[in-house]
Amino acid sequence: MTRDIILAMAISITLPDGSGAADFLAGGLPVSTQSSGRMMVTGRVAVVDGRTLWFPAERTLVRLANIDSCELVQWSFDPRATPARAGSLAPVPCGALAKAWLKRTIGNRAVRCDVDAKNEPLEGLGVCKAGGRDLALEMLRVGWAKVSTIGRRSERYIQAQRFAMTARYGMWSTYVLEMQEWRQKATDKTLGRRPQADINLLQDRNSEISPAFLDARRQPNRRDR
Repeated sequence: MTRDIILAMAISITLPDGSGAADFLAGGLPVSTQSSGRMMVTGRVAVVDGRTLWFPAERTLVRLANIDSCELVQWSFDPRATPARAGSLAPVPCGALAKAWLKRTIGNRAVRCDVDAKNEPLEGLGVCKAGGRDLALEMLRVGWAKVSTIGRRSERYIQAQRFAMTARYGMWSTYVLEMQEWRQKATDKTLGRRPQADINLLQDRNSEISPAFLDARRQPNRRDR
């Protein structure tokens, strides 16, 4: 799949359709309660990226606890797709697709988050559900998020990630730089970031998290033509 087709898919999934799942939603004012460093927030949300929600009426930013996902402008690369040029890799906008899938999962439903707000009253880590579905678990199941190395490691989350990796869902079918390493090394984090910048980071990587790297190491150094 070429880059242009992939980008068109990401844009078509991400753009608001007027059904209530747009970036900023009218109505559905959040309701919040707070006690002993925890806060329950319920309402319509804006999806910031594949792991972050914004409750506009409460002015509260919530990151899905215990998972991580590609940054919005991060690219991964599909070794199976036909490249645009000989010797190149087909870019996949993993950050944009993670955001799009989270928006699709939420749909037009209100989101309810149990938030740990100890560090910052307007920002916290939360377990969030929409329509009774754990959003973090859903992101892991489709392969657009990974279990975080920080905090509690839920066995359900680990099993969901293992399934997605085995099935090569989402980012697990691509070459993708581990997110923390990407954040440390990427100098250009603007929306105009080009895929070549992430190819350069992959060539100098310290860690490998996706099965595609293992597949590449198993390939013979030389193939008969």
